[in-house]
Amino acid sequence: MTTSSAERDAMRRALALAATPGIPLGPNPRVGCVLLDDAGRTVAEGFHRGAGTAHAEVDALSRVDDAHGLTAVVTLEPCNHTGRTGPCSEALLAGGVRRVVHALPDPTPEAQGGAQRLREAGVEVESGLLADDATRLNRGWLHGLEHGRPFVTWKLATSLDGRSAAADGTSRWVSNAASRRDTHRLRGEADVMMVGTGTVLVDGPRLTVRDDHDQPLPREVQPLRVVVGERPVPADAAVLDDTAETWVTGTRDLHAVLATLFQQGRRHVFLEGGPTLAGAFLQEGLVDEVVCYVAPMLIGAGIPSVQGLPFTTIADALHLDVLEVTTLGDAPEIDVRLVMRPHHPRQEMD
Repeated sequence: MTTSSAERDAMRRALALAATPGIPLGPNPRVGCVLLDDAGRTVAEGFHRGAGTAHAEVDALSRVDDAHGLTAVVTLEPCNHTGRTGPCSEALLAGGVRRVVHALPDPTPEAQGGAQRLREAGVEVESGLLADDATRLNRGWLHGLEHGRPFVTWKLATSLDGRSAAADGTSRWVSNAASRRDTHRLRGEADVMMVGTGTVLVDGPRLTVRDDHDQPLPREVQPLRVVVGERPVPADAAVLDDTAETWVTGTRDLHAVLATLFQQGRRHVFLEGGPTLAGAFLQEGLVDEVVCYVAPMLIGAGIPSVQGLPFTTIADALHLDVLEVTTLGDAPEIDVRLVMRPHHPRQEMD
């Protein structure tokens, strides 16, 4: 693959455009596009703003009078089919684009083929630039295509001795302020916030995404709040306020809950609720990513971070791959954030 430094910079910018806050999440990929001239200068930018809106390439093309000879740097292979909008491959050809650099091939049978169509028409095409970053950006969408259910991120905050709360139930300050801000950033990347009824009844969470001033973001960009379990939720529970939409499932059937969410177009579940619900998800092999904030404190006799796992010997332990290790905060309040991926032998055998 031969790409220039200008194209690499443009791809980073395209990824940032694709991740623009406030874009409705759901069953569509997040895509950004940057148009460059022969000198590597940015001529126009565009990104997809949700189902039924212009695709990133078309959005960028609409911002120039003449695209002849330009290079399109785009985070996903241009589509080659007509859905709610026309094929991006044809739009690029009609615009006269000379070269296309994309990060990921489109895995959907109905949309793929744009790169081949462009090559056949004489356009230079390069694929794979910053593919890992593009994959992470759209991991919910890609996971849904492969597994037919939402991607599940389990977030937990724990003391060094594995406690999510003290023996009296207090847990508010297990993680530091920087970790809590980071949690809201990650909440905003998902389209579902999930807890169990026990967490709602004991902790009374609001489950909203809030800004740096601790104010909730507008309702239209809030993730769906989902409460799993059979116990009734009081009508005055904070999770039922009007800052975001809420679904109280009335069931503990995790597969059924995820199936319903997937049918509704939800693709990324941010699981924050309780050691019991986390243990149930882990037992079913339904956790795809773990984000763990470890605070340098010892709580002692408190509530464990996860419960219900059936392991009795070290040989049965669930292992996780460590993908990232980051420190958050300033001394003396420094947390360690671990991003991990569980090994699920049952899934690996399927």
